[in-house]
Amino acid sequence: MAEMTLQSIFTPEIIADPYPMYRQLRESNPALALPDANLLVLSSFELVQATLKHKQLGHGDDPRLTQSELDEFLSSPARASLRRTMLLKNPPDHTRLRGLVVRAFDARRVEAMRDSVIRIANDLVDGFIDAGPGGDLVRLFSHPLPVIVICDMLGIPEADRSQFVTGTRISGRLIDPTPMTPEELQQANENVLESQIYFESLCDERRANPTDDLITGLVESEDEHGKLTKDELTSNIALLFAAGHETTVNLLGNALLALYRNPDQLQLLKDDLDLMPNAVEEFLRYDSSVQLSARSALESTSLGGMEVTKGTQIITLLAAANRDPEVFDDPDTLDITRKGAKLQSFGGGIHYCLGAQLARLEAIEALKVLLQRLPNLRLLEIDNPDWKQTITLRGVKSMPVTW
Repeated sequence: MAEMTLQSIFTPEIIADPYPMYRQLRESNPALALPDANLLVLSSFELVQATLKHKQLGHGDDPRLTQSELDEFLSSPARASLRRTMLLKNPPDHTRLRGLVVRAFDARRVEAMRDSVIRIANDLVDGFIDAGPGGDLVRLFSHPLPVIVICDMLGIPEADRSQFVTGTRISGRLIDPTPMTPEELQQANENVLESQIYFESLCDERRANPTDDLITGLVESEDEHGKLTKDELTSNIALLFAAGHETTVNLLGNALLALYRNPDQLQLLKDDLDLMPNAVEEFLRYDSSVQLSARSALESTSLGGMEVTKGTQIITLLAAANRDPEVFDDPDTLDITRKGAKLQSFGGGIHYCLGAQLARLEAIEALKVLLQRLPNLRLLEIDNPDWKQTITLRGVKSMPVTW
């Protein structure tokens, strides 16, 4: 295969369809070393799974960076904020931060949200079904639905929600392995500073007037010595908001594209909506809304028979693992009746996605409502959708449809 660089995986052609490249990597070099970048790119199910569960593979900086280079890197408000989140923390800080919110996402609490998700989905359809023969389904449905759900969980007042429902979606570029342009970084910094101002104000309001929501719980934890700093508070609230909706937006869009590109599967699902939970597992496998996850060797260790030196940066291609023929029969085929699929879509180990069950529930109920309420739904750009230009978070910017 042609020599691969980080930049070679960040092209519009690869973003539009990364799966041929993933297949080529799995077949030719499932543990591709890029020495100049101090990087391993892993694409097999076995290696990806082993990495995500490996206790010596966590999050850390490239040891080749000088202190001044690291200081310059972290002078960006967006990068500094991301660095304070549980997403990039190792134990014990990761354990402390995750422990403050994990109960809000347990199975019982998520199941209790099902009726609310169904109501929100129907309310959204009610809002546009008679307005015209078509529109952008991302703007009308798949974006606002998970935004409203996470706003409910966090306790964002209804009067403030319009800015989130209609606001700019998360780009994903901040967590891409390839460098951001100065313009992208500036936009990310502006977005983070704006969200910090809002969430700091909301935290002040919750201190004065506590309610039964996740932000109130985090504010109360901040007041308990050593549990949460002020900067950690706002950074992790921003993370929960972003992670709590963007991947579900992408999941809904990717699922609909997969269905309408495979009309036999669409008809099968329309004929039996009880297949939806199983179908959502297949959508997650077939075209994951999170394509990759990064790790760093905290100590020199071994992985799949390889020696990995301390400081080595690792990219696990979750979406490549989800199509590994060693694990899945006919992996490039969408099969909503597939049973027992093991997924890497939500990561693994201590960083396994907190919102996995919530994302599943939202997708199941949202897609049911769409197929029931819009039986003549038709996607207008099946072959050439407008993909977001990021390799980490896979999803479309818009989805023109008629109904």
